[in-house]
Amino acid sequence: ADILAVRDRDPACNCLPDVFLYFKGFHALQTYRVSHYLWKSGRRVLAHYLQSQVSQNMQIDIHPNATLGSGIMLDHGTGIVIGETAHLGHNCSVLHHVTLGGSGKKGVDRHPKVGNGVLLGAGASVLGNINIGDGCQVGAGTLVIEDLPPRSVAVGVPAKIIGKFVDVTAQPSIGMNQLGSKESDE
Repeated sequence: ADILAVRDRDPACNCLPDVFLYFKGFHALQTYRVSHYLWKSGRRVLAHYLQSQVSQNMQIDIHPNATLGSGIMLDHGTGIVIGETAHLGHNCSVLHHVTLGGSGKKGVDRHPKVGNGVLLGAGASVLGNINIGDGCQVGAGTLVIEDLPPRSVAVGVPAKIIGKFVDVTAQPSIGMNQLGSKESDE
């Protein structure tokens, strides 16, 4: 599902082999999936090694214990950080320099929980153990430190809700419209 997500959402993609051969966001995500399996199997040193190699070579840092759904697209990938207790739902699109970061001490659930079909714009920071509801759109450069209800459109520092998607099946992550949407009730 991840390879199809990239093909279907990234206008720079011409075909599936391009994704498989050249798209570092896809490569980092697949390496995360292996490291996540290793982490859950108790092979944490090897899982951390893979995480470290991806971080060093691709500038994408996804903790092996994070939980990521299927159909994810990491667009460009550079600068993405996803913390240890973060959850990213199915069919999400994450642009470069997005942080799903923690707040609090080790050993507690300290990272965000992001629902299905969410679009996280370039440079967005989502911090702490908060919830981003299904079908939300978070604008570029936004700082989210409080829960966002499903289908919200949020921008700013700190985030303010400026609209809501009327269609309950809306998935901003699929359309990739970062300039607002005619589907939202603004």
